[in-house]
Amino acid sequence: MNYNNSYQQQQYAMAAPSAEIRNQVMRNTYLLLALSMIPTAIGALLGINMEFTFLRASPIVGSLLLIGGMYFMMFMVQKNRNSFAGVVWLMAFTLLMGMLLGPLLQFALRIPNGSHMILLAAVMTSAIFFVMSAIGFAVKREMPMLTNFLAVGGIVILIAMVANIFLHIPMLYLAVCGAFVIFSSLMILWQINQIALGGETNYISATLTLYVSLYNLFTSLLQIIMALSGNDRR
Repeated sequence: MNYNNSYQQQQYAMAAPSAEIRNQVMRNTYLLLALSMIPTAIGALLGINMEFTFLRASPIVGSLLLIGGMYFMMFMVQKNRNSFAGVVWLMAFTLLMGMLLGPLLQFALRIPNGSHMILLAAVMTSAIFFVMSAIGFAVKREMPMLTNFLAVGGIVILIAMVANIFLHIPMLYLAVCGAFVIFSSLMILWQINQIALGGETNYISATLTLYVSLYNLFTSLLQIIMALSGNDRR
C-alpha cells in the first residue's frame, strides 16, 4: 500500500509542471488580470453615458442576446488561448463587460450615497479576492469536492438566472446575487489552487476565469448592498 502511494506521488511529480513554470503562470495571470481592468474601466466610463434603450424596449430579448454575446466572446478567448489572439479577445471581452456595467452604475449613482456603495462593493471584492487567493495558494492539495460543487452550482445558478429574466421575483433575484457571491469566491480559490498545483498552465484561461469571478462578485455585492439599503434595482 505504501509502495502504491509512493508510486502515485512519483508519477504526479513527473507529470506536474515545475515550480518555475507554475510561478510564471501565476505571475502572467496576475499581470493580465491587472491589465484587463483598463478596458473594463474604459468600458464602464462609456457605459455610464449610454442609454441602453434596447434593454428597456425588450428586456428579455436584450438580456438573452447579451448573454449569448458574452458566452461567444468567452468561447473565442478559450479557442485562441494559446496565441496572442486570445489576449486580444480577452481585452475586447473586458471592454464589453465594462460597458455592460453602465446600467448598474447609472442606477447606483442616482441614489443617495451611491458612489460610497460602489466603493464599498469594490473594497469587499478586493478583500475577498486576496483572501481566497491566499487560501488557494496555501492549500497544497487537490479539492475534488470543491470541483464537483462548482460544476453543479454553476449549472444551477445559470438556470436560476435565466428563470429570473422571465419571472422577475425579487427574492429569487437576491438569492441569485447571494449565490454568485459564494460561487465566485470559491471559483477564485479553486482557480488559484489549480495554478499553484500545476493543474492550470494557460494564463489566458486562468485570467478569464478569475476576471469573470471578480466581475460577478462585484456586481452581485453591489446589488445586494443597494437592496439592503432600500434601493432595489428591480
